[in-house]
Amino acid sequence: MTYDINTLDVSIGLTNPKSPANVGAILRAAGCYQAGQIFYSGSRYDNAAKFHTDTKNASLDIPLQQTPCLLQAKPAGAKLVCVDLVEGAQPLPEFEHPQQAYYVFGPEDGTIDQAIIDAADAVVYVPTKGCMNLAASVNVILYDRLAKNASRNQGDELIRRSRDVNNKVKVR
Repeated sequence: MTYDINTLDVSIGLTNPKSPANVGAILRAAGCYQAGQIFYSGSRYDNAAKFHTDTKNASLDIPLQQTPCLLQAKPAGAKLVCVDLVEGAQPLPEFEHPQQAYYVFGPEDGTIDQAIIDAADAVVYVPTKGCMNLAASVNVILYDRLAKNASRNQGDELIRRSRDVNNKVKVR
């Protein structure tokens, strides 16, 4: 039996994102890794949303909702996992992802509010030298969740369903 990520198990929170390119890339990652919904705080993204950066139109299937408070948007039953370079955080390679997770990420030019960090079930960071781009951070966290799931869906059928229509290459 293969395991497909349940879209209700993964939600994303973005702290006042400023870049429409990052939000578009996060929407694409959410589609690839089957996240169920994305919440964002602040108004900077709303000001930049006119730039269409959701190249796979993931927003048609994945709700992208503005919220005044990322804590209030936490789905029922989900564990709050903050992802940011904050002192005392756990390195991602040592982190065990909860079944239901609400991953909250800091903005490109700031950090997650202390109140959200204080309410978190876990705080993790990606052990890189320097900070990563917001969209890259979301991709790394969601990939790590997938990679650590021993019963993940994989193989040629997944490749055939996932690849671009112009890709018919096979390993011989």
